Amino acid sequence: MNFPETIWLIRHGESTANIARQKAERENSLTIDYLEREMDIPLSETGVAHSITAGRWFGGQSEKPTVIFASPYLRTFETARFIKEAAGLENVEIFHDERIREREFGIFDRLTWRGSVEKYPEECAKRESIGKFYYRPPGGESWCDVALRVRNFWRDLCLHHAGEKILIVTHEVVIRVFRYVVERLTEAEILAIDKSCDIINGAVSEYRFDGEKKRFVLELDNYVPEGYFAGE
Repeated sequence: MNFPETIWLIRHGESTANIARQKAERENSLTIDYLEREMDIPLSETGVAHSITAGRWFGGQSEKPTVIFASPYLRTFETARFIKEAAGLENVEIFHDERIREREFGIFDRLTWRGSVEKYPEECAKRESIGKFYYRPPGGESWCDVALRVRNFWRDLCLHHAGEKILIVTHEVVIRVFRYVVERLTEAEILAIDKSCDIINGAVSEYRFDGEKKRFVLELDNYVPEGYFAGE
């Protein structure tokens, strides 16, 4: 087999910046206020509970991860660590990989939708015209840019981790783009999926390699383990 056997993708648990964004949007603010660097944003208390719930779910599965990859950002590392502890995966190593970090927002960093439109109306008009898959904000990344690093990461998984069961703890756009790469979707197809719903903090997606079909099959999508909402 030239591919991993199973891949789980999980979005980090709720972070303090997620809370700050929700507050800013409710209050119709221009900016999202938090003190840390993007890389240093921690989990909220609810995010810790989300991660522990996911870990217990993994611990109860017949098949468990043999290796864990996480974005090097604090909220993803914390999620991976809590999952590992709650699942009883003491001998499974966590590897950081910057290729699965959050998309970089450039000039739109820490701005709400309203803030973006009011501060950079010309760029917002350009984004609407080009579409968010190909639009690259000054100083930031497009979804297409993220796809380039996800493809590179994916090749390494296939080269060095064939036959393994891999857990990837990352961010919403990376999970969307991973699906675009693995399922060989079009721009229109992945954007339609993205428009249909948000990926929930702590939700699991699962791929299994089908030897007969010679491709990965999506078994779980945006799945919330039992007990998740008890942590909110």
